[in-house]
Amino acid sequence: MTRSRPKLEWRDVTKRFGDVTVLDRLNLSVETGRSMVIIGGSGQGKSVMIKLALGLVAPDRGKVLLDGRGLPGFGGHVQRRLLARSGVLFQSAALFDSLTVWENVAFRLINADGVPRKAARRRALDALARVRLDEAVADVFPSALSGGMQKRVGLARAIAADPQVLFFDEPTTGLDPVTAAVINELIVDQVRRLGGTAISITHDLASARRIGDQIAMLHEGQIVWQGAPGELDQTSNPHVRSFVGR
Repeated sequence: MTRSRPKLEWRDVTKRFGDVTVLDRLNLSVETGRSMVIIGGSGQGKSVMIKLALGLVAPDRGKVLLDGRGLPGFGGHVQRRLLARSGVLFQSAALFDSLTVWENVAFRLINADGVPRKAARRRALDALARVRLDEAVADVFPSALSGGMQKRVGLARAIAADPQVLFFDEPTTGLDPVTAAVINELIVDQVRRLGGTAISITHDLASARRIGDQIAMLHEGQIVWQGAPGELDQTSNPHVRSFVGR
């Protein structure tokens, strides 16, 4: 049987900042429709992996491929078309203070996809409903919302354009356990609904176990372990054991 091409792949990727090597010949692939969670200590390069996948920085060596096509390097409309398939939930939600909630959710639809404001508002309200936020919040500003609600708005923005690939950057950081559990469930629900591919980075093992089909451990610039969530407690890998036992 022929193996399907990965949806997203880091192939022999090295990334340096000055004299510091952050990623060192790193290899990782994510199959279509799978949810991959990348764990690891602070400063190991997890966020850099996402920035590379989004074309925000370029590798010094190797390739990042989306549907078998290298990123960055195409530039212009080709790269924009590839990245248009992606949605991102940022660590701090990264909402625009000067825009209302619905305008935040519809920001890409209006400014990148050219969707008329009336239609964009309808799609924004639908996205808000999918993350269990009432229409009443649509016209308020982010400052009026709690941290958990802001995170939901960020998730609504990430899914509003029905992306094929979703990136989650520390989705539960700063949230209490109850709110974090709600965010985890919403992420799982929306990834399943979209049938998309998800890549998450997190320090939260409870979140990793809930949202991931596969978990990969990043240490000193390389993937040193990969397995299913249930294997975290069985592996003898010293780096994983140290991380899980903290």
